[in-house]
Amino acid sequence: MELSTVWFLLIAVLWTGYLVLEGFDFGVGMLLGILGRGDRAARDRDRRVMINTIGPVWDGNEVWLLTAGGATFAAFPEWYATLFSGFYLPLLLILLALIVRVVAFEWRGKIDDDRWRAWADRALIVGSWVPAVLWGVAFANIVRGVELDASHQYVGGFWALLNPFALLGGATTALVFLTHGAVFLALKSDGDVRARAGALAARLSVVTLGVAGVWAVWAQIAYSVPWTWAAVVVAAGALVVLVGAARARREGVAFVASAVAIVTVVVLIFGSLFPDVMPAFDPANSLTTTNASSTDYTLTVMTWVAAFLTPLVLLYQGWTYWVFRKRISGSHIPAHTGLTFARAGAEPR
Repeated sequence: MELSTVWFLLIAVLWTGYLVLEGFDFGVGMLLGILGRGDRAARDRDRRVMINTIGPVWDGNEVWLLTAGGATFAAFPEWYATLFSGFYLPLLLILLALIVRVVAFEWRGKIDDDRWRAWADRALIVGSWVPAVLWGVAFANIVRGVELDASHQYVGGFWALLNPFALLGGATTALVFLTHGAVFLALKSDGDVRARAGALAARLSVVTLGVAGVWAVWAQIAYSVPWTWAAVVVAAGALVVLVGAARARREGVAFVASAVAIVTVVVLIFGSLFPDVMPAFDPANSLTTTNASSTDYTLTVMTWVAAFLTPLVLLYQGWTYWVFRKRISGSHIPAHTGLTFARAGAEPR
């Protein structure tokens, strides 16, 4: 197998890790204003429970995006250049949303003021919704193909990206992340938040099954190859299991099912692309794993570095999830205000 193909597959794996892990992060942020209810004190307590479920891991989850972007830049520099120049505005909006989200996470508890926390919560909500929608729009456009000239420059303009297929892709990722986040909250929290998250996941899973099913079948029929029907079937099966498990409040099974659904959608996306990395309306102008890749020497060095460092990163992140594996409830939230992260087996600081 050529190294360019190996790195195409590795980048697909990196995106899979990012969308599965950061997907429930986005979902929790998106649900912050929906599940946090009651009077001011109860609402703040519930939101702090929700934030604490992802508090120890959200920044580690974002490393998958940085690694995927860096790997694309190093392994396929022309793909990176065309993608970031052609999709400049949507990617800039995603970047700004992620920055706002990070600031809200870090600064929410710095000032003991209700208005300050309210603004931080709004920033978290917006900073989660914007990437959740725009990642779907971006990937759907890549699957559909874009208007590239002979020099592989995008010439389609911003509004061409807002086509029906791409907008449905944005709705799909938003719903998938919402459901994934609700299932994660039901798995990681206890008390009122767990009950409300479980009930919402049961309702959302049905809508997600319908919308995601329509987008996946459209992508398969219009833009994909025969073997990726297997990914569509597995994704549909996972979503059906998710619906049943969410209704039965079997949170562990539901979370695994939603994760499998995300994995198979990534398989559908990257399977639809190969051997292209960015298909053009005119196939002669498409970027492929061959004409967009770096030299063999660069790819060889990258492969050795990845082979050494990737197991260490996976072990560390797995250890982190193990340490913070226990459920969090309102009883773990101390009386003082602000953002605190609950440690497994201990009261939060």
